[in-house]
Amino acid sequence: MKHWCVVFFVLLLIQQEAGKVEAGDGFIRTRGLQFMLNGSPYYANGFNAYWLMYVASDPSQRNKISSAFQEASRHGLTVARTWAFSDAGYKPLQYSPGSYNEDMFKGLDFVVAEAKKYGIKLILSFVNNYENLGGKKQYVDWARNQGQYISSEDDFFRNPVVRGYYKNHVKTVLTRYNSMTGVVYKDDPTIMAWELMNEPRCPSDLSGKTIQAWISEMASYVKSIDRNHLLEAGLEGFYGEASPQRKQFNPGFQVGTDFITNNQIAYIDFATVHSYPDQWLSKSDDQAQMSFLNNWLDTHIQDAQNVVRKPLLLAEFGKSSKDSGFNTYQRDMLFKTVYSRIESSAKSGGATAGGLFWQLLTEGMDSFRDGYEIILSESPSTAGLIAEQSRKLYDVRKMYARLRNIEKWKRARAIRRAQWFAFKRAQWVARHKGVNIGN
Repeated sequence: MKHWCVVFFVLLLIQQEAGKVEAGDGFIRTRGLQFMLNGSPYYANGFNAYWLMYVASDPSQRNKISSAFQEASRHGLTVARTWAFSDAGYKPLQYSPGSYNEDMFKGLDFVVAEAKKYGIKLILSFVNNYENLGGKKQYVDWARNQGQYISSEDDFFRNPVVRGYYKNHVKTVLTRYNSMTGVVYKDDPTIMAWELMNEPRCPSDLSGKTIQAWISEMASYVKSIDRNHLLEAGLEGFYGEASPQRKQFNPGFQVGTDFITNNQIAYIDFATVHSYPDQWLSKSDDQAQMSFLNNWLDTHIQDAQNVVRKPLLLAEFGKSSKDSGFNTYQRDMLFKTVYSRIESSAKSGGATAGGLFWQLLTEGMDSFRDGYEIILSESPSTAGLIAEQSRKLYDVRKMYARLRNIEKWKRARAIRRAQWFAFKRAQWVARHKGVNIGN
């Protein structure tokens, strides 16, 4: 009988192993070059909408957020990147360091709750490089008003008081209790990732050392509070002094960042790149701009895959209707170019994990038009491309899910065979020991 008990115990362990399932907690994670959601590869077709919290802070205007998310969902869009900052000035989130506007925070609470309702994941950025909505200029002004010596806006990255202000804001956002969902932000899987800064630049130190040190410090700080969420730096993708052989792919200038070394920092989970050839090469014709775009995308996709070894998100791209000679066909060609690179990389198991166009608006938001806006109901050809890309990435995800199911079937078959051989072995042992199975 004791032989049968041992066999039964072994079979039980095998059965438990067969029944193990990867936890489906709803958080997006990374595995190698891919985003993963509940054990399956995840691809992000999404949009930028910096204005979400700003508009939602007025309860009478929240229907615009609902409308935008509803339209986005209908077109298969699943990720929105937006601001979790507004520093001083008109309708601030942060009046002054550590002093917050509860109405604005409730607006962000609504955005998170509404995104969950429509199945949209959020990327939330902590601060702006630019003066719009405060940014690093406002932070150094706060420090200067407290008697700190400030030589330039780039002291945002160097001054210990300013860095303290920034860390306080990060902690405040991460530990925010959502008044509408009852979930603390750092525990909410609706949020896909945090972004350290929108397009960090430090032109006073083109060596890249200042930005590298700042990203390292702040990434470590974020992860000390929140290990649930992904983190990215907010980079545009420019190469710096640390990658001299790659500077030829820049649009003729540097900003003190480096795509490779900045993204290789341990706590940075995925790389980002922005693409604005119409801004960066404004004196070139459309053909030259598209040629630059192709090289820009190919280079970053290769470097993300072979050097950085992390997923790549094309976090901003677009073409302005304010460009000289603009027509919708040009914009659609740019979207096709970006989308085809994403799909091709995804299909081959490459690093490119999605793209977010700049920017989504809904009807009745004329004051937010910047030339890059996409109003889905007003742009049928572009809206069609967006929906088509959503379907393609969904099909890629289904393809990987099928492959995963095949692997699961193979593992299950191997376990069943192991069970059968274990049972037969037990029978043989029992016969030769003179023990009858079942007695």
